[in-house]
Amino acid sequence: MNNSLIEVEQHNGTATIWLNRPEVRNAFNELVIEELLNALNLLDNDDRVRVIIIRGKGSVFCAGADLKWMKGSSERGYDGYYAESVILADCFQAVYECEKPTVAVVHGACMGGANGIVAACDFVLADESTRFSFSEVKLGIIPACIAPYVIKRIGEYSARELMLTGKSFDGYKAQQCGLVNESLKGEDVEIRLTSLLDELMLGGPHAQRSCKYLIDQVANHWSEFDMKEHTVQAIVKAKMSEEGQEGMAAFLEKRKPKWQNND
Repeated sequence: MNNSLIEVEQHNGTATIWLNRPEVRNAFNELVIEELLNALNLLDNDDRVRVIIIRGKGSVFCAGADLKWMKGSSERGYDGYYAESVILADCFQAVYECEKPTVAVVHGACMGGANGIVAACDFVLADESTRFSFSEVKLGIIPACIAPYVIKRIGEYSARELMLTGKSFDGYKAQQCGLVNESLKGEDVEIRLTSLLDELMLGGPHAQRSCKYLIDQVANHWSEFDMKEHTVQAIVKAKMSEEGQEGMAAFLEKRKPKWQNND
């Protein structure tokens, strides 16, 4: 599946979505977001895909929103700004709500709104030389649409430090504050990505979907449920599922479960 602004590669149960506008540092506009949303939807519903990876072609991961796109929105006033912001919010929400494990691999630069994609992923691996920035305040605006995901990831006071100053920081600082899981030397990023994918392939695909749903319910909807009953029902359902029965049987019989043999 290849489009003009997004490229998708599939291999051994993984799908990599490449941001493909290297000539503008992979800055995103309405078309990029539309293609990204379509790719996420297709891959999330493809049973051959176990893990979804998001990366950037060229010298940087993503420079954030395309300034020409933002200028076009400004010329349409409130309606333009509103439409632009809605599709940005839709993009970050789609990454966050993806039912399969998601991994962002970041290099070069990750600026402004690009941090929303990163923060919404389950795992983030970064080249330690990557430059990050929540630079919105330097433009007289605020990082609003990415805030729910960034603050969830790094916490209130790290967000205050980085968003209020708009300062640039490296991969080490990004790991220290929790924006990325691991910051590595360039040559080690691919090695760690391979080992992470191997780790993820050991889990049952339906169990991983259910686990992501469980985490979301416990983290974000605590007050809406009898959480004790909700979690009890969740584990009973998992144990009674075909995958759960196979996984427990394989453990007792000291063999690999069927989904590992199929990879």
